[in-house]
Formats: sequence, structure tokens, C-alpha cells
Amino acid sequence: MLTQKIDSLSTADFAAEIRAGVCRDGQKELPSKYLYDEVGSALFETICVLPEYGLTRAGTRLLRRYAGEIVSHLAPPVIVAELGSGTGKKTRYILEALCRRQPTTYYPIDISAAALKNCEVELGKLDAVSVVGFERPYLDGLLEVTARRKEGEQLFVLFLGSTIGNFDRPAGEVFLRQVRKLLSPGDALLLATDLEKPIPQMLRAYDDPLGVTAAFNLNLLARINRELGADFDLRRFRHEARWNAQERRIEMHLRVLEDHDVHIPGAAATARFRKGETIWTESSHKYNVREVADMAGRTGFHCCSQWVDSEWPFAQSLLFAV
Repeated sequence: MLTQKIDSLSTADFAAEIRAGVCRDGQKELPSKYLYDEVGSALFETICVLPEYGLTRAGTRLLRRYAGEIVSHLAPPVIVAELGSGTGKKTRYILEALCRRQPTTYYPIDISAAALKNCEVELGKLDAVSVVGFERPYLDGLLEVTARRKEGEQLFVLFLGSTIGNFDRPAGEVFLRQVRKLLSPGDALLLATDLEKPIPQMLRAYDDPLGVTAAFNLNLLARINRELGADFDLRRFRHEARWNAQERRIEMHLRVLEDHDVHIPGAAATARFRKGETIWTESSHKYNVREVADMAGRTGFHCCSQWVDSEWPFAQSLLFAV
């Protein structure tokens, strides 16, 4: 296995987005992608094994059961790119199924260096797999992959973990159109979506009784302290998960418990917080299977097949670029 890490996000970009998010008037907001530093990635791996958080297990069950069926729709030679690869544990089933047919090059794309390192460990012993990792945002990394493809190769893009749910619905469609522009007709996208289920069940998944998700959310402030020299006092914030019925999404917030200011030297900023306001850190939109197929059609794809988990409503949808 050949592993190569290419490029990284700049501290300047991180600082600019943090400054814009916490110094704005009205609803403060921080990009969810910054939840996944080394500490955050480790906490998320713990969240994934909690009994309340069924998303990851459902997605993995589908890949374990149906990987062979999924890849049977592809035409070799196939190269694989994954947007937000994380540790790559669930991807193993797809790669193993492909490697029974051909040697495979796998391009994990993630902004977390720690996740890419763990991905290398997880997949390092797979035979007939070459790994070239990109520490980049999704579209930047995918652009690099398309520039490297050889004539005749079919590109198979994985977008697992229901990460599309982190986008507002209109923004999610914009993103899928951007992905489609980088693909050629006949390329494939495996899109994971978490499906609607009882509200109490969804809320427990994002506010577990052990407090692991709370620690994951609060770690974003700790990361800003570590990397930008800020003086966030985590005791002045409380994790909160809520259901937005109109938008059909779970939202994660950090509620401010008392008035105070926070200095962020690395972003040349001072943020003023008032008791009761929140920092919105993540959204997770929930779908139904018909909605996913319709979204595919509007963004330049055809939905070929869908697999739905029976234990925790969750879908893997195989889309082809048209």
C-alpha cells in the first residue's frame, strides 16, 4: 500500500472562519468541519459505538451485507475517492469487494490529519489497494483525483456517514451539483442518508447520557484555545441538541451560561457572548428514500439502487452521473 498525504488547510483560513462565526451579530455559528481535529475525531469514534447513536452501525451493516452487490454495478477499471473518509473502517467492505475483481486505488479525502493517519492504519494491510490521501476540503480533493484519473477509469465516489445531512437542503443540492461537474457521465456516487425516525430517538443520538457528544461539541472551543490561543472557558457553555421540525433536522448548539467576552489572539478578534444565546455548531438533516432519489435527479444523477437498514432507518443510494 502506498500512502501519500497531500496539502493541508491553512491556519489563516481556520482563523478567518472562526472570527466570522463568533463575532457576527445574531446567531453565532461555527463550521462543523472543525469539530474533527485529533481529539474530536477520537471522540466521534467513541460516539459511533454508543447504543444511542445508530447511524454508523446502520451504514456499516448495509456496506457489510451489500458491498458485493453495490460494486457489481460498476465497470472495471474503477478508482475510488471518499469524501470525509474518517478512519476508513466502513470503507473496508467496498474495497475488499472491489479487490476481488481488480487492484484498486483509493483516495481518502479529509480535513483531519488524524483521521487520515487512522485510515492508513485501518486499511494498510489490505492487499491490492493503493492509498493516496488528501488532507483537503471535499471538492479540492476530488478535483485532484479527477486530474489523476486515467483514460477509461470509472470514478466511484463515496459520501458515507450521512454527511450530506450537515448541509441545508438547498446547499446540499448545490454541493451535489458541484460534485457532478467534476465527474464524467457513468461515474458513480454512493450517498448515505440518515432517515426520519421518532424525535426522542433522534435527540438521544445527539445528546447521550454519558456526555460524549457534549464533550465532542465543547472540544471545538478547546481546539480554538489550542490552535488560536483563545481563552474560552468551557464551563460557561452547555451542549444542547434540538429538533427543528420545519427544517427536519437535528441541530447542535453550545448555549452560553453567563455574559462574558472571549479573546482570540490567533484570529485578531474578541467575541462578546450574552447569557442565553448559542453557537450553532452542526446540523443533521433527515430524509426519506423518495426524497433522496428526487434530489439525485435534480442534481445530474440517476438513482440506480437503494439499500435501507431495517434496525435503524438509514439508506445507501447508488447514483450514476448522467
